[in-house]
Amino acid sequence: MEKSNAMEMKSSDYPSKTETFPMTKFQILKNLLIISFGFCFLFTAFQSLSNLQSTLNKEEGVGTGGLAILYAALVISCMFVPSVAIGKLGCKWTIAASMCCYVVYMAANFYAVWGLMVPASIIIGLGAAPLWSAKCTYLTQVSVWYSKMTGTTQDDIVNRFFGFFFMFFQTSQIWGNLISSEIFSQRPDNQSLYLNVSTEDLASCGANFDPTIKENKTTLKKPELDQVYLVCGIYTGCAVIAVIIISVLLDPIKLDKDNHDKYGQFSFDLVIATFKHWWRSPYQKLLMVLTFYSGVEQGFVGSDFTKSYIGCALGIWNIGYVMICYGVVDALCSFAFGRLVQFVGHIPFFILAFLVHGGIQIALMFWTPDPDMIYLFYIIAALWGMGDAVIQTQINAYYGYLFTDHSEAAFSNYRLWESLGFILAFGYGNFVRTDIKLYLTFTILVVGMFLYGITEFMERRDRKSIPIQEKTKL
Repeated sequence: MEKSNAMEMKSSDYPSKTETFPMTKFQILKNLLIISFGFCFLFTAFQSLSNLQSTLNKEEGVGTGGLAILYAALVISCMFVPSVAIGKLGCKWTIAASMCCYVVYMAANFYAVWGLMVPASIIIGLGAAPLWSAKCTYLTQVSVWYSKMTGTTQDDIVNRFFGFFFMFFQTSQIWGNLISSEIFSQRPDNQSLYLNVSTEDLASCGANFDPTIKENKTTLKKPELDQVYLVCGIYTGCAVIAVIIISVLLDPIKLDKDNHDKYGQFSFDLVIATFKHWWRSPYQKLLMVLTFYSGVEQGFVGSDFTKSYIGCALGIWNIGYVMICYGVVDALCSFAFGRLVQFVGHIPFFILAFLVHGGIQIALMFWTPDPDMIYLFYIIAALWGMGDAVIQTQINAYYGYLFTDHSEAAFSNYRLWESLGFILAFGYGNFVRTDIKLYLTFTILVVGMFLYGITEFMERRDRKSIPIQEKTKL
């Protein structure tokens, strides 16, 4: 939510008769399309490969362990790398260079061993923060120019441009998972798509799945090497295409002076501001657990649900199909909820997320996956996607509403605590039974929502007390 005057037209929003711009309106729209396509190609590869790490590279925990290292590197990168990279390279070449880090990670999956995956995970973790920061900076800058050219409010154009970008970005979940499922479903032994799994094997799936036990289930066997190489080759190719799209087609920009001054200098200012904001803000402390849950729940669905439920009962070749359903529902609900919140507020959506995610987690504790009830896998994935859409959109929006004057430090805290949630989810993935993970995830959800409720109460109380204090001064 924005303050009431945020939507008012400022004099600077109108185009000056003498003001010139580095790009035409057509060039701005062209570059918006190019960035959107570039990220779509890149995350077609990365997101779907991330979903497969717990099953494709399960030996010695290389897959999930690598993801934990990735997010640990991301926490460090967020604090130091983006401003220096953008200041030295500019937005265009920061995006291109960061995408090359993803290419390294894709290539490492051809021979996924600790010696390769650890440095590759660190590299992509260090590159992820400047990638997203440069993208946001680029789109924000061209949005400012476009708003002045058209006489439209800056807030309106920023929302339109980012909405267009995420429309393309969210489709990457569809294409990447479709690629992996189609390739892995080509069974050389001419077996059916859904194998007849014994009752004993199914009993060890779901909440009873124990990653410390050496299983020999047909459904969890690694696909043929030629299929693995084909998938990794296609994903690496998609990442390379993304680099080429950005390097060749995207126009470089020079940031306006006000935006450019803060880039290029290595500084601990953001680190200090991040922890100072956490220490001083009671709202930030209260929202810490729910933000942490955001990373935990995404890690669970991308690692444990895919392996303990889908992979164990249906086979690795069905993970992509089910996760397509998750991605589509997540994208549609993110779009819808982001617009409905202005009419009903945050509270109904957080209640919805609590009921949906809490209900699913309780059900998963007692449900034994059954291949004969394939539709249940898709229903659970869809409901989890709905809850995730609330968590992602509403926490971000609530941070923007509460911390308008300290947004950079607040969202640095957001990235920090969410990344720590990812680290936990992926870090213990190969050492803890799924039922214990569900109990822990549910507990974090309950505590996080309870503290969010306290935050709402305190914020409304503080907001009502402001007029009284002003009257007292009068």
